[in-house]
Amino acid sequence: MHLIPIWPRLSALVAAVMLGLPAAAASLDGVPVTVTNESEPVLCAEKDNVALSFASDAVRAFRIEAAHPVYLAPGIRDNWEADWTACDMSGDPVFAAVAPPGRETLYEQPDMWVVGWRYASFWRPPTANVRIGDKVFEGLTLLQVWQLRSDGAEEVVVFYPQDGYWRARPLAPRPMRNTAYGSSFLVGPVEVDGRPIVAIDEAVFDPATRTFTLDFTRGGSGTVTMVNVDENRIALDVAFDAPITGAPFAMLRSMYITEFNNDAARIAVRETGANGWREGPIMGFEGAKATDIWVGRLTPSQHNKSSPDFIFNSFSDGPTPKRPKNEPPITPQIIP
Repeated sequence: MHLIPIWPRLSALVAAVMLGLPAAAASLDGVPVTVTNESEPVLCAEKDNVALSFASDAVRAFRIEAAHPVYLAPGIRDNWEADWTACDMSGDPVFAAVAPPGRETLYEQPDMWVVGWRYASFWRPPTANVRIGDKVFEGLTLLQVWQLRSDGAEEVVVFYPQDGYWRARPLAPRPMRNTAYGSSFLVGPVEVDGRPIVAIDEAVFDPATRTFTLDFTRGGSGTVTMVNVDENRIALDVAFDAPITGAPFAMLRSMYITEFNNDAARIAVRETGANGWREGPIMGFEGAKATDIWVGRLTPSQHNKSSPDFIFNSFSDGPTPKRPKNEPPITPQIIP
């Protein structure tokens, strides 16, 4: 079943989001990538059944942006609670921590700090190390990047070094204090080991440039740089030392049960040579060769209704993401 141009508001939304509002800008002439839909229907709302992989033998850099959904407004009632209805996780592997579980501040400066957590157990063995400066931290389950704002602090990035998963969200619009995480993503050579992962030997964080450098177990390296964080979006620039061949170089993971219970429900793609966007329900998407991909929602879900939409674009065969000629550069900034 082919995607059809229903819900005309999406066309207006994507045009606005991609062509001039702060959330993003279309790359248009970026390197086209193969987008494959590997999603499957499920009943368990805690399983990431939505999977969109991105592959290319040429891409070395691209941008990921997370932007607030179009319907977000202060005072919205959200539900962040896990829904284990119809879920059976008894078959998941379990590996014990290499150090006592707990929370540790790994790095701190006035406007940003990085926090590490060790869970008592995790579904992957704790083999990846994290390094900040001359300090090495073993067996961390996840890292949180917190950003100072004038009325407190907010977590904007989460990274799981043991399986390569990332989550990102913009600062909440005032007077909201927080929004939900929803979809997650992988960057690097994606492989399947029980579920899609990116195996990492070591992750190094440079606070001065807000850059994570990843050494992949399969070989090669990549960087993820926090280029911009504000109340409209968070922009992350990804770069690899060489194109990733023989495997996807990125993947978006999310959840869809029904139109009223999901973290991502719709997709729009700007295909090579097309005069417009192709859009439709994410579960019926048949794939594309595209330069720009938007994944999100038009109507609130009963779960994580404040979680962000995601945009993948600016694919480049050079060392940095390809940006439109008429777009002013985004300077690294963290707005309090």
